[in-house]
Amino acid sequence: MLVLLPPSEAKTAPARGRSLDLDRLSSPELIDTRRRVLDTLVRVCRDDPDGARRALGLSLGLAPEITRNAALPTAATARADRVYTGVLYGALDLGSLDAAARRRATSWVVVTSGLFGIVRVGDRIPAYRLPGDARLPGLGPVAAVWRGALTGTLSGLAGSGPVLDLRSTSYVGFWRPTGAPARRTVQVRVLQDDHGQRRTVSHFNKATKGRLLRSLLASGQTPRSVGALLLLLDDLGWRVERRSPTEVDVVVSEV
Repeated sequence: MLVLLPPSEAKTAPARGRSLDLDRLSSPELIDTRRRVLDTLVRVCRDDPDGARRALGLSLGLAPEITRNAALPTAATARADRVYTGVLYGALDLGSLDAAARRRATSWVVVTSGLFGIVRVGDRIPAYRLPGDARLPGLGPVAAVWRGALTGTLSGLAGSGPVLDLRSTSYVGFWRPTGAPARRTVQVRVLQDDHGQRRTVSHFNKATKGRLLRSLLASGQTPRSVGALLLLLDDLGWRVERRSPTEVDVVVSEV
């Protein structure tokens, strides 16, 4: 079982902890690309703060993020599941799950990252700002850089079980599964049923994905196929409707 998550733009900067060490991150085969992206981001933020702010799509009020990016090589780190603190991660609330569920998260969950490509929840990372749709001077589109690097890695991590893709649009382009992994991948779209009218809601979508994954982790079960995964979601009370063999809608009515 592999679960793909987006990162969160909202992050909690660790107050203390050892500085970033790329050699200690999971998927060490990505280290050269990680170093290239990190070095480019740090250089642009240090040498051209205004250009960096435009490249990252940040408002003037978020200018301190540029200063923080420039100091990434010596910034304190913490586990990724403590650094990512957006809506999805708040609803997932990994820290409150029992030990067995947290072990499943460590085994299943891969977070896509503009800076690191992918990270596991136990990887130690600093707080950073690099959206998946950013274009860095001297590097180009971040998604394109990672697309070439991640194909072999994520195809291998997909193994022979189902892949639950909960990524947001900006991160889907980092890896598009092909072949056997594609046939075992389920992309989830969350729809709100408002008196018979269905619509997508961004904030609600993120929270629902966090709760859905939390329920899977807490279930104590490991589905071995797409069919078993969808049956488990149904057993857990989720209203799941297939749009295609590899796409499903999760329909929710609460606001």
